[in-house]
Amino acid sequence: MTTKKYNFRHEVGLRLIKLFNVCLIVLPFIAAWYFYYSPRLSTPYYIKGDIVITGIFVLLYYIFGKTYDAFLISLNKLSETVVSQMLSALLANGILYMVFFLLMKKIPNPLPLILVWVCQFLLSLIWTVIARAIYFKWFPAKKSIVIYDMRQGMESLISEYGLTKKFEIAKTASVSECLADISMIDDMEVVFLSGVRSHDRNVILKYCLYNSKTVYMIPRIGDVIMSSAKTMHMFHLPVMRVTRYNPNPVYLIAKRVFDIVVSIAALIVLSPVFLVTAIAIKATDKGPVFYKQERLTKNGKRFMIHKFRSMRVDAEKDGVARLSTGENDDRITPVGRFIRKCRIDELPQLIDILAGNLSVVGPRPERPEIAADYVKEMPEFQLRLQAKAGLTGFAQVYGKYNTTPYDKLQMDLMYIAHPSFIEDLRICFATIKILFMPESTEGVAEGQTTAMASPAEEKAS
Repeated sequence: MTTKKYNFRHEVGLRLIKLFNVCLIVLPFIAAWYFYYSPRLSTPYYIKGDIVITGIFVLLYYIFGKTYDAFLISLNKLSETVVSQMLSALLANGILYMVFFLLMKKIPNPLPLILVWVCQFLLSLIWTVIARAIYFKWFPAKKSIVIYDMRQGMESLISEYGLTKKFEIAKTASVSECLADISMIDDMEVVFLSGVRSHDRNVILKYCLYNSKTVYMIPRIGDVIMSSAKTMHMFHLPVMRVTRYNPNPVYLIAKRVFDIVVSIAALIVLSPVFLVTAIAIKATDKGPVFYKQERLTKNGKRFMIHKFRSMRVDAEKDGVARLSTGENDDRITPVGRFIRKCRIDELPQLIDILAGNLSVVGPRPERPEIAADYVKEMPEFQLRLQAKAGLTGFAQVYGKYNTTPYDKLQMDLMYIAHPSFIEDLRICFATIKILFMPESTEGVAEGQTTAMASPAEEKAS
């Protein structure tokens, strides 16, 4: 089969599988609406109204599904796909429940929608199992090669993330071996480029494009910076203009208003959680409820961040700044273990957002001591300080606690490169998903003071 025919079959087949998912998930909702909620409206809805309500649900489910990558059956694990779809359905059901409240002019019974969500869970699980089986039967693993330079282990990541059904790693080679005999790519369908310098990478990229090979490339710092370039014309020539982070003033105003509204609303709604958590921490060891720590934000400005204390009071009695090793960290208190797992320890940062030291979305604020260590190994780490630090961010949503600083830096620079209020909202909704993904809180190695990887991997181009 030619590449063109394969791509057409792949796109059509995948869209049909996704369409079937949307149809399955909407069916329980239609039943609840048509047989329970619609007959109880103060003003009856007819067929056009039923279509509109159904259309709103489908639209919401699709938007949230795209936000949570709920349809990536070939890349996500089964559990992640189901969690993403259930979160998308939960939010869509919740928003429609509020619509029902407005239409019925009274608090509607939530039980039918709860039953709908249970049915959606079962249908999602069945769909995911069947869809994955069909997909990998239609599209078996592609013969792949990993070409590496300063960054090795891509084949291990493919295995760790359960992607062996999609990519069959037939060969690995250093970039020097590949350039010496680039024909080794000829019988491959997919090429992975890992940590390859720009000049060598461009030679391989051009060869792959000439020969219709699909390429997956882990970018370098320079690549991410260039992604922010504005295309223009000067001297009758194409020119790319790269500047420091300088977003539209309208965006900055909207972002600050959003920060204030969200922090005030969250502080009011979550005040019972604050109270219970404070009592639990105080009752555990009589120590202080809050923990203050110096952090860095925009342009290197220092501020004191606030958290619920989750570790012993003497956690850093030797004066050495350390990252948590996760579940095995004996400095974490019993209460601290729970509030860290549920992210409750982060809630006092809403006060920092209201004060203007933090934003809801932005690069996570780093400790000055740890940031200094990172900068020694990769000076580009300072580029994170172009934007105000945030409670959540691109690296928090798509990385993990122990993701290396080099990779976190790239993700933060991706966010900084394209400032957008829509992107901020998308990250806010995507943050909800990581509450259900335990791997996002994995710690660093025992005794490690930073999440730094080997110097060879950390140095940017």
